Amino acid sequence: MKETFLVFAVMLLIGCSKSKDSLPPPNILWITHEDMSPIYGCYGDEYARTPHIDELAAKSVRFDWAFSNAPICAPARSTLISGMFAPSLGTQHLRSDIPLPEGFRIFPQLLRDAGYYTTNNVKTDYNFSAEGRWDESSQTAHWRNRPEGKPFFSVFNFMITHEGPTNALRASDTEGLTEWNDPHEARLPPFIPDSPVMRQLWAHMYDLLAVFDQGVGRILTELEEDGLLENTIIFVFSDHGNGIPGYKRWLNNAGLQVPFILHIPKKYQHLAPFLTESSTDRPVSFVDFAPTVLGLAGLEAPEWMEGVDFLATAKPETSYVYGYRDRADDCYEVARSVFDGRYLYVRHFMPQLPYFQKAVIFEKEGSYAEFNRLYEQGTLTASALRLMQEKPVEELYDLWEDPFEQHNLIGINDLEGKRKELEDNLIDWMVSHRDTGILTEGIMMMGAMEAETSVFEFARGIPEEDFLDMLGAAGMVGRISEAGELKGALVSDHEVVRFWALVAMDAFPGAAEEVWEQVSSLLYDRSASVAIKAAEVMVKRTGDPRALEVLQQMLAASYEPLVLQAAISVRQLEEKALPLVPAIQRDIFPKYAGEIWGRYRNWSYPMFIGMALDKAQQNSGVHLSPPR
Repeated sequence: MKETFLVFAVMLLIGCSKSKDSLPPPNILWITHEDMSPIYGCYGDEYARTPHIDELAAKSVRFDWAFSNAPICAPARSTLISGMFAPSLGTQHLRSDIPLPEGFRIFPQLLRDAGYYTTNNVKTDYNFSAEGRWDESSQTAHWRNRPEGKPFFSVFNFMITHEGPTNALRASDTEGLTEWNDPHEARLPPFIPDSPVMRQLWAHMYDLLAVFDQGVGRILTELEEDGLLENTIIFVFSDHGNGIPGYKRWLNNAGLQVPFILHIPKKYQHLAPFLTESSTDRPVSFVDFAPTVLGLAGLEAPEWMEGVDFLATAKPETSYVYGYRDRADDCYEVARSVFDGRYLYVRHFMPQLPYFQKAVIFEKEGSYAEFNRLYEQGTLTASALRLMQEKPVEELYDLWEDPFEQHNLIGINDLEGKRKELEDNLIDWMVSHRDTGILTEGIMMMGAMEAETSVFEFARGIPEEDFLDMLGAAGMVGRISEAGELKGALVSDHEVVRFWALVAMDAFPGAAEEVWEQVSSLLYDRSASVAIKAAEVMVKRTGDPRALEVLQQMLAASYEPLVLQAAISVRQLEEKALPLVPAIQRDIFPKYAGEIWGRYRNWSYPMFIGMALDKAQQNSGVHLSPPR
């Protein structure tokens, strides 16, 4: 009897093996959308109306700890499509065009080499050129256009949930619905002010989610009509958190956590042997999606990919998710985060800059305008007011106990060991990946250009000892007790070290007389990025006319990443920038003027330079008509 059973078992295993081996490669479909946190009905949100997503989720796996690596679109999408952390490639700033290593290929190109038909409908926004990287990338791209018999990898991205429609409150965006969310029933998080306008915006955001859900239903119907449902692995996810303050652009859990539903048809479930339940608390992030898709297609991920195939192994005992926030439009940031499955640690390297800077992107319509209105009235709650103030140098949150991140645990003695563990882990990660955010955008771009190489290769060529010196200088920001601690860094041989010493000076509220000679000498530094920052610090502290002259010269430069840095510095001077306004109006702004928003030349550096120059004039008291 036992022998008969063993023979039967062996035959069954052989038969299963043959059937698996004989299966065709699975089709893989990404249904993605913009600017939305995990608020689907299947995540327990009773305010949501997502019947198509919920029906799919009932026969799929819901990921409860899924994360974008960046809280804004371009670096998030760069990470997704490359399988590399954006600061490794230099693609962390929104929006730019980064030189990549020769022969670099995104994972759809690798799928195409393996026989897949690859389509993208329609957004790219990778911070590097997408030309020639897809079989189709257009508003008409579809798996239905493929040659007969080819497996496909297809992306459909819905922009209806983007912050633009959310904050515009256009009735036309939701006219296809038959019911709408009641603003009075909205449950707002504690950092969102409870005003009629915010309730209306919150309800509208959920209505747009319902419109997206209809789109999911249409695509699933097309799959069924084509007889492809049982042959197609489906990903449904968003690119980062909600498109309102406290979420998008904020390097915290609210900005990074995303919904993610993974549907694997029965015949392909052997490709995910460790997903045995309807939901999982395994942390996964966008850097892992590329190697995972390659694994589903039976391909090995190339060595240069920095993510892992999260379907190929059991949940590790400890895993970490890394986040980054850098320049968005004309607002600089350098902040990094690490999450260990419970605790989220955030290090702000420019804490003196509030999230709500005096910049165009923080004065947009909708939720941003409402925050500003309530701030001027003095009626924001303490939780909401935090979004408008300077940031702490460090943050630590227990997301199990405090999902809305209201209690910063930095300084709690019992958690000092956890804080140190996560900070050390984050530093090790930044060093091993040669995090280009520490190099600053201008230095990074100029260095790669002068070396005639990619940003990635330029950064990887920096010796570890030198990079540790650079990171050490950045680590001084917000942590010095007197200006004299910066003396050595201000005269360092490394331009990056000198730059960060100036940032530390900018963030230091105390007297600076003992280092003023060193700061003044940096006005004429051989590094333009250092000279710009020195000029900004000097104008803020003393109004020195020599510093204003340096900034005017830098605004007139030809290399746009450096001009943008200078324009941002001028914007941050507020009324002290008034002497520069005639030159801005006469000589500088016209070079970047055009038809984008009725004002700017294009969607990249010229737009951000123009935005910074516009706001610099307004901050100086000059009246300008807003961009269209």
